[in-house]
Amino acid sequence: MASIQVQAGLPGSELVEQGLEDLAAGLETEAALSVEIAAPRLRSLGIGIPIDRMGKGHSPEHRLYILLSSRPDAHSRYNALLARIVSYARAAEHHATAG
Repeated sequence: MASIQVQAGLPGSELVEQGLEDLAAGLETEAALSVEIAAPRLRSLGIGIPIDRMGKGHSPEHRLYILLSSRPDAHSRYNALLARIVSYARAAEHHATAG
């Protein structure tokens, strides 16, 4: 599959871009894990997502929650990150079908 660029200007594009950069650098960040969670949907849009090699047996959902667990707003932050990445995927899907 050919890798395409993230569509700038769509809601959540900054999260996807940062997540891809972090994954390429081998970093396990909020953005990287959010992109891993949405990887199947993002791949279907033609975005090249590296195969998860950092998983160590845990899902990216679980690893993201662990990463956020020290925050008092962990649950809210987790939901906000997922909503942001879903927002990007929906907008990109809409853009692809409208174009």
